[in-house]
Amino acid sequence: MQAVILAGGLATRLGERTRGLPKALLPIAGRPFLAWQLEALARSGFSEVVLCISHLGQQIRDFLGDGASFALTVAYSEDGPRLLGTGGALRRALGLLAPRFLVTYGDSYLPFDYSAPLRDLEAHPEALGTMSVFENAGAWDKSNSEVRGEVVVRYEKDGHDAALRYIDYGAIALCREVIAEHPPESAFGLDHVQSALSRRGKLRAFSAQKRFYEIGSEAGIRDLEALLSTP
Repeated sequence: MQAVILAGGLATRLGERTRGLPKALLPIAGRPFLAWQLEALARSGFSEVVLCISHLGQQIRDFLGDGASFALTVAYSEDGPRLLGTGGALRRALGLLAPRFLVTYGDSYLPFDYSAPLRDLEAHPEALGTMSVFENAGAWDKSNSEVRGEVVVRYEKDGHDAALRYIDYGAIALCREVIAEHPPESAFGLDHVQSALSRRGKLRAFSAQKRFYEIGSEAGIRDLEALLSTP
């Protein structure tokens, strides 16, 4: 199984913490965040990881190398001089992508089986993606997804209405063809892909049971350190 980590963000919200350090390498509970994330992926059965990098990406290469220290095979895709967005980063990495892959964010830590969305997609060839979701109801962040049964029927990154009770959990399994249909070097967000698939009825939902964690804010860092520091 293959996982793709989007780790090219500028992390401007964290100020001095990330002025000279990529967000993926922020120390969390005494270790670089990326180490926690890679171990979680390995526990879930992943053997291949593609890292989409840009801002201070060489530091990530220096830390991880070929991935052998985590029992993983690692490849890298450079975003290039022009930022292409989360979807554009995947399009640039197209030659490295498996026919079906899992994509997650370089600042998300998810206490669930990362392989579950990918296995769900493989079991449902009529779909083009399976998005992990959490019934958030606005608790941890703004909810953005409407789910009916096992299908995401609407995804709105900036939605507000009460029907959007679920939130994108931070891990989505996709068919490579969904990314290949975009022109090379095009700039677009992964949210564009999610919205389009939901409108087509091609995006399945996998419900996670525990809250998500992220290191994109000071509060998020504190919450994750509390989780990972608990014996």
